[in-house]
Amino acid sequence: MTNNDFIFNTDFNNLHYSENEIKYKEFEECTFTDCNFTDCNFSGVVFTDCIFNNCNFREAQINYVGLRNAVFNHCDFTDVNFAMTDQLLFEFHFKDCQLDYAKFYALKLKKMSFTNCSMIAVDFMATDLTEVLFDNCNLHKAIFTDSIAEKADFLTSYNFTIDPEKTKLRKAQFSKEGLKGLLQKYEIIVR
Repeated sequence: MTNNDFIFNTDFNNLHYSENEIKYKEFEECTFTDCNFTDCNFSGVVFTDCIFNNCNFREAQINYVGLRNAVFNHCDFTDVNFAMTDQLLFEFHFKDCQLDYAKFYALKLKKMSFTNCSMIAVDFMATDLTEVLFDNCNLHKAIFTDSIAEKADFLTSYNFTIDPEKTKLRKAQFSKEGLKGLLQKYEIIVR
């Protein structure tokens, strides 16, 4: 890793970052492949237009990191708390990622996308999910209480339970198979 505070258009491969190795650095248009970020201190770190492939963030403390148009492919975010991330120009997208037990409490995730992700017991409580795409995601035991999921796309996702009385769902999209996840609290049987 370079000692410069600003790193532009650089590829990083097969690296295990130590606790303070990326602290206070800004990365723009960089690609990270097979990297391990589990031990990092993310204070003051900004990733702008960066791509992460097969990276491990499992149980990482990502407080105060800036994610500005970051794309994550095949990454592990098991038990990561996103609630303290920097909200300035906040945008990220996940594809084929492990997000089980992740926390997005009270974040504004408008128009972000989750594609082919495992999202078991994810906390979306009080989160703004307006126009979010959940494409083929396992949302088993995900929590949506007090969330705004208006115009969100749940058409191909599965195993979710959402209480329409505790979540704003105006114009959200669901498949016929997904209706049972909206009616579960009423103990209605849908066949």
